[in-house]
Amino acid sequence: MTKYESSPWSARTGLVETVQIEEFKARRQALMQKMGHGVAVIPTAAEAVRNRDSHYPYRFDSYFYHLTGFDEPEAVVVIVAGDSPKSILFCRDKDMEREIWDGFRHGPAGAREVFGFDESYSVSELDQRIGDLLANQPQLFFALGADAAWDQRLGGWLKHLASQARSGIAAPAAIVDVRRLLDEMRLIKSPAELALMREAADITVDAHKRAMRMTKAGMMEYEVEAEILHEFYRRGSRAPAYTSIVAGGGNACVLHYITNQDRLKDGDLLLIDAGCEWQGYAADITRTFPVNGKFSAVQKDVYELVLAAQDAAMAQVRPGQHWNAPHEAALHVLAQGLIDFGLCQGSLDSVLESGDYRRFYMHRTGHWLGLDVHDAGEYKQADGAWRPLMPGMVLTVEPGCYIRPADNVPEHFWNIGIRIEDNAVVTADGHEITTVAAPKTIQEIEDWMAAR
Repeated sequence: MTKYESSPWSARTGLVETVQIEEFKARRQALMQKMGHGVAVIPTAAEAVRNRDSHYPYRFDSYFYHLTGFDEPEAVVVIVAGDSPKSILFCRDKDMEREIWDGFRHGPAGAREVFGFDESYSVSELDQRIGDLLANQPQLFFALGADAAWDQRLGGWLKHLASQARSGIAAPAAIVDVRRLLDEMRLIKSPAELALMREAADITVDAHKRAMRMTKAGMMEYEVEAEILHEFYRRGSRAPAYTSIVAGGGNACVLHYITNQDRLKDGDLLLIDAGCEWQGYAADITRTFPVNGKFSAVQKDVYELVLAAQDAAMAQVRPGQHWNAPHEAALHVLAQGLIDFGLCQGSLDSVLESGDYRRFYMHRTGHWLGLDVHDAGEYKQADGAWRPLMPGMVLTVEPGCYIRPADNVPEHFWNIGIRIEDNAVVTADGHEITTVAAPKTIQEIEDWMAAR
């Protein structure tokens, strides 16, 4: 046991398996191996002012957290790879007066002991120490372009090193985007990470079930959003992973509708795209259901089409299958359905080739999921081919259909917007849907809502 209080992000919460400090240390070691020789500088996110002297709730940088488990602001991790490898944390000083106002700080000594760094210093010493760390190193690994203030600061360090050339001190000859190395590391989740993501999924499932059961005609969209947030907070998630979409009627045809300010109408559908963040990890679920608890005939037709598209896409989520296969499978089902509805004209091949379906389905069928809701990782390999799926990858599967009013669209289809989204872990023999408990079939939804 340490005499220092541990971070709430690195502690064990309930029965959920958390990422332990040894895993963070192993990640830093893995990064050193990938770097070969050189120095990586990775700052956490800055605090952001909301207005006047009020700040937005703080959220760390995902790359920084992936390597450290450290959730305080004003921190930088420096990784030195090569003959004398080491990891160094620069963080805020221990300050009892500031802790009275703002809360606990580990301080350099506490952070080194709790989080397993080789060295730690006050963040106020970064500028004076960084020159020695960068001097005569062959490469600097840094997220150039991610933050203008840090780019400028880096430029100052390199300029100072260049001025010492006559003394035999050289600046790094190359700057490498450290995110490319970390993206590959973040793409495959560890068992502890998957446990956290399952918990995020469980909380989010319960939030969707609560919202579904509480919804009725006449409510405001933001009232339903409040039910979602209630469940997040009640279960210990202190923030959504992204701004919730609560879109009734035609608002569901706006893909990133977040104003959530209209009144829900009897006979309309309600699309909810919401996910909690649990110990840094995101869930991302979308469900679409009737405000009054009963699908109309045309709503059923479109819903069943989107559900069939999701089933086809999910069947392609397995090791060795390429990333785009789920999208291609969903697209074929959706395009044929749009032809059957008379919304697209021609053969399946011609509709796919012309892109006519894009009037009703204009987004991809999924994305990586992890510390960020649109998580790190490339979708294609260096040769341009779609990358194959591997066990430990986590992705969303989310086809949709959005039918806006138009002269060539029958009126009974107008303002139907449907998306169905689940989270899937690629396993050794297929996939695991972590969000399966959220009512999804027409029968499941109507039965759940009937019990209100």
